[in-house]
Amino acid sequence: MARKLAAFPARFRRIGDPSPGYWPLDHDHHHDHDQLLAPHRQSMLCTIFRIPLIIPILLVATLLTAGFVLMAESTASESHWRFSIVPGYFLQSEPTTDADSFDYVSANFGLIPRPYDSDPEFDPEGNKTQWERFEHQVRTLNRDAEPDTAYKVLFLGRHGQGYHNVAEAKYGTELWDCYWSLLDGDENGTWVDARLTSLGISQAQTAHSAWKTQLAYKIPTPESYYVSPLNRCLATANITFSGLRIPHTDPFRPLIKELLRETIGQHTCDGRSTKSAIAAEYPLYRIEPGFAEADPLYDARLRESDSARDKRFRDLFQDIFSHDNNTFLSLTAHSGAITSMLQITGHRAFALETGGVIPIFVKAERVAGALPPMHVEPWFPPPVCKDGSVPQLG
Repeated sequence: MARKLAAFPARFRRIGDPSPGYWPLDHDHHHDHDQLLAPHRQSMLCTIFRIPLIIPILLVATLLTAGFVLMAESTASESHWRFSIVPGYFLQSEPTTDADSFDYVSANFGLIPRPYDSDPEFDPEGNKTQWERFEHQVRTLNRDAEPDTAYKVLFLGRHGQGYHNVAEAKYGTELWDCYWSLLDGDENGTWVDARLTSLGISQAQTAHSAWKTQLAYKIPTPESYYVSPLNRCLATANITFSGLRIPHTDPFRPLIKELLRETIGQHTCDGRSTKSAIAAEYPLYRIEPGFAEADPLYDARLRESDSARDKRFRDLFQDIFSHDNNTFLSLTAHSGAITSMLQITGHRAFALETGGVIPIFVKAERVAGALPPMHVEPWFPPPVCKDGSVPQLG
């Protein structure tokens, strides 16, 4: 343990001839003064504005005009999505709900029993389930919304327990951050791109059962599935949704998104496997275009700041909301990732246990102009252990 942190090796597991013009008349001809003067004026003008000179001028003027027009159109067409949470639908968005004691399974994912404005149209006899009426309410809001407004329900799932979670609990967060997280593992195993423990698998199976229970009450099923590229999320999503016999899950082919991953850097559990290794283990999963073979984001010496992670997820949501017209989406990710997703949508902070699920009801409005500036803290080196321990890295 004598090697200093300054000696960390950077790990990157890792946008015809021109016209001769007009020539003056021969002054030896006998014409009156006016007859001579008029052609001479014309001769001077044509000499000055002869074609070889005017064509480049017109070309430059045309290009400048086109450039200004394109700039104006670009400025006029530039826009971004502004997000907010629609309150009153899920318990997790209510300030009185205690995250530490909340159980998404027994609480029907947090759906609040209540009437909706669209009930008289959809369920005048009162025979529909709460989930059916909720789905109709969401689709009614989208139907009646302004052209630049969209409502989406995002089912955010946290991966089940991984071996890195066990190690952090064993050593404590302070020693985990300054020492153990920088290593590949301990005598009990490895946590590089950490896999699920047996408890983590059980937690994902609980999520599967919770979905199966809610399906009996006609819960609207996701129309799009997104998953982090880290192994613990790939496995959690597969266990949760495979075999439910719902649309888009037979076979289950979620889209792997690079930016959906956990806080990046330093912690070896948060570096991803190669693209080919992911494809070999999950051959049915779809991988987004441009996904690199090696991890291009991981840095063994620096850790992504919370605000940098928030910006990453703001960019990810701009992408998803711009290209996915579906209303009900599933995103399987991480604690830090979900923290940022709640932050950028305006949801209250709500900690999830491993394997937990939180639905959020998002209103997205497309507004003119570029994204507003965002203060982003720089990435930072690992903390120094109070006992002087320095990890020996290979």
